[in-house]
Amino acid sequence: MKKILVIHGPNLNLLGKREVNIYGDVTIDEINGDLKKLAKSKKVALEILQSDHEGEIVEHIGGSCGRFDAILINPAAYTHTSVAIRDAISAVNIPTVEVHLSNIYSREEFRHTSLIAPVAKGQVSGFGKLSYILGLEAAISLINKK
Repeated sequence: MKKILVIHGPNLNLLGKREVNIYGDVTIDEINGDLKKLAKSKKVALEILQSDHEGEIVEHIGGSCGRFDAILINPAAYTHTSVAIRDAISAVNIPTVEVHLSNIYSREEFRHTSLIAPVAKGQVSGFGKLSYILGLEAAISLINKK
């Protein structure tokens, strides 16, 4: 069975309570539940991690070789700051899809640059919870093309 690593970056555990005007009232548990349902219907296994710690995210990506067929990641604030996460994704050479609940290009100027985008196969942003669903569909499509 194909396996996808899902990574939620910093503060995403606060979804549903945090800046609902930007991120909506969906919780991380709701997102994970929908991802699991979709994965099950597509006969794909998921391992899901949420971490506020850059090093932990880097370690999981670095340890993904030979264990995962794709990565779905919402790096959150690390999107704009983490060369370490970018380099880890580049090093493992596993198809990666970047997702964001909000449209990062319609927000503050500093959010317009993603350090992850150049090493990801693609990015889905601005569709709330649907960004994750579309991102997972894309990741599944990428691994089925292999």
